[in-house]
Amino acid sequence: MKKITRSPSPAAVLFKSKRKALKLSQTALADKVKELLGPQETFTQQTYAAFEAGVAQNTRFALQIAQVLGISMSDLASTHKNPTEPPEPEKSEAVLLGAIEVWDDNTPLDSDEVEVPLLKEVELSAGNGSLAIQQHSTAKLRFGRLTLRRQGIEPAAVICVSVSGSSMEPVLPNGSTVGVDQSKKDIKDGDIYALSHNEHLRVKILYRLPSGGIRMRSFNKEEYPDEEYSQDRIHSEEIKILGRVFWYSVLR
Repeated sequence: MKKITRSPSPAAVLFKSKRKALKLSQTALADKVKELLGPQETFTQQTYAAFEAGVAQNTRFALQIAQVLGISMSDLASTHKNPTEPPEPEKSEAVLLGAIEVWDDNTPLDSDEVEVPLLKEVELSAGNGSLAIQQHSTAKLRFGRLTLRRQGIEPAAVICVSVSGSSMEPVLPNGSTVGVDQSKKDIKDGDIYALSHNEHLRVKILYRLPSGGIRMRSFNKEEYPDEEYSQDRIHSEEIKILGRVFWYSVLR
């Protein structure tokens, strides 16, 4: 029987290129990734080698690998979209950066876990179509406290936001959930941020413009062109940066 071989994923190709540029061995990279993980999580050179070689097409440690290699989240996310190859329907249209679990108030909290509020949009009682951003009444998400701190994220600063609409497809399809670090509100060009825009929750790639303006960019640029806002429009349309997206999860 002929052995089936698969090419490495675009993310794996990016990781390998960056790793070699930094002159890191696979073992050294795996050791640095392990430093970012909780005590109950493991990541070995063999695990990474399988992903880099294409034996495994996905890894739930992509965020940590990218962090060690100095790769931005937007660059990592863009590796998924390969215009030369048609999409395969059985695959997720996003890079999975971590496991996600939803709980309610009755689920016991482990000692190393922190509960994170999930924000959502709700229609105001006036019924005029206006929306308000509120915390979900029961659903919460949980992250490892030590894992967050090893990535330089204070647990108390984390919120989660649901993504709606198709503007951030294929990376963040409708219904995705993103983790947001509220302590990081200064714009780093090309990073992804959660925003409140006239009381609407939005998730966009941001760039700074002269005189205090911003440019919002979507992954689905064909249907959603760039939006530019002057400093005056930022104030008049109540655009507020909630924080930088450091994690996302897609269930399809």
